[in-house]
Amino acid sequence: MNDIAIETRDITKRYGSAANGVLALDRVSVAIPKGTVFGLLGPNGAGKTTLIKLLTGIADITSGDARVAGFDVRRQSLAVRSRIGWVAAEVILDDEFSAWENLWLQARLQDLPDWQGRAEQLLRYFELSDRKTDRVSHFSTGMRKKLEIALALLHQPEVIFMDEPTIGLDVSTRRMIWEIVTGVHREFGVTVLLTTHYIEEADALCDRIGIIDHGRIIATGTPSELKSRVRSDVIQLESKEPIDPVRLRALPGVQDVRAQGNEWQIRVPSADEFLPRLFATIQTDQIRRISVEQPSLETVFLELTGHRIGSDEPMRDIRKFYAQVRRARG
Repeated sequence: MNDIAIETRDITKRYGSAANGVLALDRVSVAIPKGTVFGLLGPNGAGKTTLIKLLTGIADITSGDARVAGFDVRRQSLAVRSRIGWVAAEVILDDEFSAWENLWLQARLQDLPDWQGRAEQLLRYFELSDRKTDRVSHFSTGMRKKLEIALALLHQPEVIFMDEPTIGLDVSTRRMIWEIVTGVHREFGVTVLLTTHYIEEADALCDRIGIIDHGRIIATGTPSELKSRVRSDVIQLESKEPIDPVRLRALPGVQDVRAQGNEWQIRVPSADEFLPRLFATIQTDQIRRISVEQPSLETVFLELTGHRIGSDEPMRDIRKFYAQVRRARG
């Protein structure tokens, strides 16, 4: 029996010509076991949504191979689509329809017979039964997200793709979605591929994580395995006046120094041992701000890529993409 839910082998996606096009994914290989929550962690523009487009058959693979739920994505796309669910970055439902009517529409799109029992079960699970006849336009953000996940589960998929499921949500709603993702995975036994640029989210939800940057997966492992790769602390320092980097690099224990203006990142084996040496070299009244980061997924990403995960890239046209996905899975 094949225990792999999603497998890619050197899949590449290039938009445009080889000479002038954009390389969105570069030879990505990953194997995701059945029944796990796999997180794809990286900044906006790293290639996360492109990978989902390829795995769902929305976009063509330039080269390489991919299998989802045991089926070849290119040659058996209908079989793949019948076995996957989708949760978009934004909740996009038919606002003038009730919760039940949204489920009915999803059943029609997917040609599902005898869907009512499953729909009732999902409404009970997500505590929406008493609102089934209410228009979605009257729902809170959290309720709308619950209904969107219910739609994705209606046809009992083997794999669910969740693309930035908590982006733009407040902290309390985000935490609620975390609990839902964990519960859905446990209750329905589906494999979840979740994309995110939130470090804390990946750490809290995922059994395994793939770190992606500039179209390439540069590391995979459990959160603990990834953190164990960094055996050092990172000191963040902002000084009032410029500091000679030679002075910092000369201090015992310094493994790396990176500067941007008057802001410094100093990597050392132990911050507790290093800080007295730093304060003996730099007068404390010249320090505007200082903090210490112990090994985390953030420091792993920083060490592997040389930069932090940012979220200032422009959002993609998610509504257009979602419409494509909904039509395809029907």
